[in-house]
Amino acid sequence: MNPIVVSVAKDKEHQFSKKSVPSITLIEGVGVEGDAHAGETVQHLSRIAIDPSVPNLRQVHLIHSELLDELNAKGFEVRPSDLGENITTRGLDLLSLSKGTVLKIGAEAAIEITGLRNPCKQIEKFRPHMLKEVLRKNEEGEVEKRAGIMGVVRIGGKIYQNDEIEVILPQGEPMALVGV
Repeated sequence: MNPIVVSVAKDKEHQFSKKSVPSITLIEGVGVEGDAHAGETVQHLSRIAIDPSVPNLRQVHLIHSELLDELNAKGFEVRPSDLGENITTRGLDLLSLSKGTVLKIGAEAAIEITGLRNPCKQIEKFRPHMLKEVLRKNEEGEVEKRAGIMGVVRIGGKIYQNDEIEVILPQGEPMALVGV
């Protein structure tokens, strides 16, 4: 099965969860049209306070629906867009991708992966005890950030539910994803 888009979402307000919509439009170098986090420079309120001129490496947030399945199986009620993602995927291990991977989605859009989402206390406010499920230590004692990945828009275009996702790996040595 080819990886697909399960759901798309956006919200013009700075809220934790986003609103599921039939489609989103990506704007090259900016992000999701009509989303609070769209912009060439940082749009996350905590980061604006530090330095508003920093490039926005968090234009688009993606989460794999398999994580939502896992969280629901553990008793957390979580639907696509609840964790603030713009794109919910299925059939693609997002967390194992290399920095610089390009995801071609649908007919024209392309997103370059910049890093991992840094899970924060807002997840704990959304569902108590869920933060430890998306931010945990593995068997080697390393911290795993499991709340999705972030990217920048390289080619704009519309994205719809059930669009296929093509993975284009970067050339050279793979670079592990780190928090952005």
